[in-house]
Amino acid sequence: MSWTKDMFKTSKPIIGLVHLDPLPGDPFYGGSMEEVVENAKHNLLALQNGGVDGVLITNEFSGPFYTDTAKPAFGAMCRVFGELKPLLTVPYGVETIADGEGCVEISASCDGMFTRCLFTGAWAGDTGLRQRNPAKTLRLRRELRMDDLKLCYFVEGEGQTPMDKRTLVQKAKSIISGCKAEMLVVAGPGPGRQPDVSSLVDVKAIAGDTPVFCGTGCNINNVEDILAACDGAWVGSAFKKDGVFNARIDEERVKAFMDKVKALRKD
Repeated sequence: MSWTKDMFKTSKPIIGLVHLDPLPGDPFYGGSMEEVVENAKHNLLALQNGGVDGVLITNEFSGPFYTDTAKPAFGAMCRVFGELKPLLTVPYGVETIADGEGCVEISASCDGMFTRCLFTGAWAGDTGLRQRNPAKTLRLRRELRMDDLKLCYFVEGEGQTPMDKRTLVQKAKSIISGCKAEMLVVAGPGPGRQPDVSSLVDVKAIAGDTPVFCGTGCNINNVEDILAACDGAWVGSAFKKDGVFNARIDEERVKAFMDKVKALRKD
């Protein structure tokens, strides 16, 4: 049995994203942690009431992102998680975007079951040159005794140019063999923008027992094609009011989406 089916108790799981508002120290922080917490509670409850199979709590609006999450934001994430923990009814993960070691550290602090990041490669983009260090990330997971933490690897980044010119499939093979990835995540060019279904098919074809998930752009109109090509999806923008990236989660949109997913499953 795939670890995803074991953890989420279903095939083709949908993981809803709890996008945290900007946090203390972030350039666009609004100045109220109470508001950050209340918005996070609203979004979590809307996702769970709507029927998602799991949630990922992530500092989506902390950008531009550090590769070493600043202490005020890291501490704020721990506070938010502490407020959310009593409300959690589904499997959960936590993520510090662009910070592979931070993902492991925040998971250790919050008992995260899984996390997601661009753990490998070197990239150029708006924030300059960035290089990942999976050797350090994996050793940190072992040092913190987090061997059960599932690391979900983006094969390529959103909105960045890879310095590694190998094909998507070649990179996916390398991540599986070199890092023993627990999941491969195939993303589109940015939030709310889906990858080509052919990319999902190609990566799935070489992944063996490693689950392959769609990382961005899955919505009620394309979910049938996406789930036919891979093992599940992370969903953020499609669950928000009117599908607007920086809006709050709309419980009715979540329910409509999940009703369609449940009809597609073979469980």
